[in-house]
Amino acid sequence: MDSDGTRDTRGTHANPVPRPAGPPVVPPRPARAPGVPPLPDGSGFLAWLRTPRPEAAPGVWRFGHRPRPEQEPERIPTRQLLSGAVIGFLCGWLLCSLLYNGFLGGFWLWPWFVMAPDSWTLGQAGWLSSLSYVYEVLFFAGIFAIFGKISRWGEVWRRFGPPAWRPKTDDSHEPPPTPEQDPVEWPQLRAAGAVDAAERLAADARAGVMRDVDHARILRAWQGVRGGRFSLATFTGTVLKDGAAACVHPSGARDLPGRIARHDLLTGQVRLGTTADDARNPYAYRGTGLGLDPELLGTSLVAVGPAGSGKTETVVRPLAESLCLHALAGRAAVVVVGAAGAGLGPADAYDVVVQIGNPESVYDLDLYGGTTDPDEAAAVLAEALVGDLAEPHQGGDTRRSTTVLAQLLGPFRAVHGRFPSVPELRQLLDGAPAPLAALRKGLQASGQESLLRELDARERQMGHPGDVGGILADRVALLDRPAFAAFFDTSGQSRPFSLKALDHPVRVRIDLPQRGHADASRMLARLVLAQFTASVAVREDRSLFACLVLDDATGVVTPEAVRGIQRLRSGNAGVVLTLRTLDDVPRPLRGPLLGATGCRMALSGLTPWDGQDFAEVWGKEWIEARDVTDRQIIAETPAGKVLHAVRQVITGKAPTARAVTVRQVERERWSASELAHGVPPGHAVLSLTSVKGEHAPPLLVDLRG
Repeated sequence: MDSDGTRDTRGTHANPVPRPAGPPVVPPRPARAPGVPPLPDGSGFLAWLRTPRPEAAPGVWRFGHRPRPEQEPERIPTRQLLSGAVIGFLCGWLLCSLLYNGFLGGFWLWPWFVMAPDSWTLGQAGWLSSLSYVYEVLFFAGIFAIFGKISRWGEVWRRFGPPAWRPKTDDSHEPPPTPEQDPVEWPQLRAAGAVDAAERLAADARAGVMRDVDHARILRAWQGVRGGRFSLATFTGTVLKDGAAACVHPSGARDLPGRIARHDLLTGQVRLGTTADDARNPYAYRGTGLGLDPELLGTSLVAVGPAGSGKTETVVRPLAESLCLHALAGRAAVVVVGAAGAGLGPADAYDVVVQIGNPESVYDLDLYGGTTDPDEAAAVLAEALVGDLAEPHQGGDTRRSTTVLAQLLGPFRAVHGRFPSVPELRQLLDGAPAPLAALRKGLQASGQESLLRELDARERQMGHPGDVGGILADRVALLDRPAFAAFFDTSGQSRPFSLKALDHPVRVRIDLPQRGHADASRMLARLVLAQFTASVAVREDRSLFACLVLDDATGVVTPEAVRGIQRLRSGNAGVVLTLRTLDDVPRPLRGPLLGATGCRMALSGLTPWDGQDFAEVWGKEWIEARDVTDRQIIAETPAGKVLHAVRQVITGKAPTARAVTVRQVERERWSASELAHGVPPGHAVLSLTSVKGEHAPPLLVDLRG
């Protein structure tokens, strides 16, 4: 069972081939995960697999997590703690001294008066004299124990004594799990009767030839067996034949080269940093790792921060790497879009690398998204061309643009059996007489009367002042450049990639030509986003998580894009968008964008006006506010006046009385000023929402931890 039939990438392997492409070359399966040295006994993988992962709040890194108490314990200030301990010791010493010297009487020696009233005195022979020493020691020790409890000596010992000097270690000594509970033994396979397959996988794990991707991939295949996609006999036969290399990804890869982030494929999380031990964070999150998984990315993520704040390095790259690992495990399909050289991972980490504007690129980009429906192609292309134009009179009404494109794409496909190339589409939109005449002649020859009426309507509209054909032609002209001459070919001579392949666990990276072609890059980014939202809505297998990672979404957010993002959650898909500032989004769309995404991140260096948008979407919370008022005390008697004068000379301040008022007030979780000036470098404030509706409040996160 090399594949279950739903994970083939339909010719999207990244093996270098000349243009036009020949048949793909499938590399041989590696005997071991590439780039990972074998462990003789597999102890590292076994320890990773057996590490506990307790249930936790959204965003908590579950690998080895230790839940904290529900209520935050009271932490006494150091000065108050030490002064109380010293005072408690002195009081205990004074009381013991007074009792020992008889200043408080001898009532505390009543046992010896009862048993031997004439022989309790120290120094007198007899066994009762020896016991009297023991009694005194125990009695005085009890006094010090009482004072120590009151003055919290135990807390002093834990905070400043030897327990605080030693590094914290895991002192839990749990017994080894039983075979029925040990994940290394694959108990779920044994319970279903696949004992031989479980034995083979357990042996490979102990031999050190299995890694986390192998475990996740085989577990995904087992879920396919339970879901009825293929039989238990097929699964068992494949596992017995290939062991840890069973059900391998169509690319043959079993790991990614040069991982940079910490991943836990058993929970699906990637660690982005550590939640700061800050009073503004909920107590349960302080000091815990922060991990994101498809359950959270399924609500989409938008990250806003200026250049140099770490969006690509600390957010986009780890998330892209995690999604590529999920794709190798058969769980996800990922498309990563960014500028060429943006550091989105090596080419070996992807199945398909589309380098638009680079003549050495193996793959092309399908301008029409792989569809054969002219109306669907027109709608997606119109969104890419004019979706960013805000005012309708500038051509921003994508419905009119869709109509214009459909009037040309339909007749052209009926005559030529394909959609027009970029130069051909530009000529048609410009109203060039020769292409339109040839198109009319072809329609008349084939008897396409309905499409002739579409073409007639297009020709009538060309002369009207409000026609958007000219604007569409100007936008298409951005792609009709020498740098893109070998791209967007529709004649079948290239190897175009279509987002229709997201039915399979494919890894795609699209490099945009930002340098010298900024407008074209933004238009292509809108095209990819529009094709992504249209493709995931009609997928057959929605058990596969699909994600689009868009590094720098400047000029990409449009009304239709926001509506598309809102629909992704129900299709088991999500997007990751990064922005330098919310000013790159039209003002009417900033609130809807933050409302449509469930995960929102504000990085350090945010502007106050950007912080205001985040503060509004995060809302307010009720807190306990303490108002302290100092009121000067006026002495009315001569003795009081003298005492106040002496006190003022000593302290340098007039005697005052302090009044404390506690009240409940509603305050912003994070104000615009705090987001602009209170987030340290390398940190971010992140709120989370899972596809199940679980929420995590805005958290201050150290992305470097």
